[in-house]
Amino acid sequence: MTEGRVNESNGCGFGRRIQYERRADEPPSIATAMALAQYYGDDVTAASTQLYDYIDPEALDDLFAETNRGESRATGTVEFEIEDAVVTIRPDRIEVRSSG
Repeated sequence: MTEGRVNESNGCGFGRRIQYERRADEPPSIATAMALAQYYGDDVTAASTQLYDYIDPEALDDLFAETNRGESRATGTVEFEIEDAVVTIRPDRIEVRSSG
């Protein structure tokens, strides 16, 4: 599996931050799991943080799926807290940052 691109920042004193740029063919749920694994330093297949404990992965994918007319959704944001982090999902990228 080819991963999206990860940009990591220590936030200049504001806490840890990961930005994961999602590939066009990568479901948002997979990209979010990858971003969380990067944030927590886990292997995505053995991650201690399970996405489905916090949000429905299928519903997340549906929110960013093509419209009935086959057009991509270029806008929209989903944000939720998970343990000590805030996850922000946009059509093209996922950001995980410290909630503190």
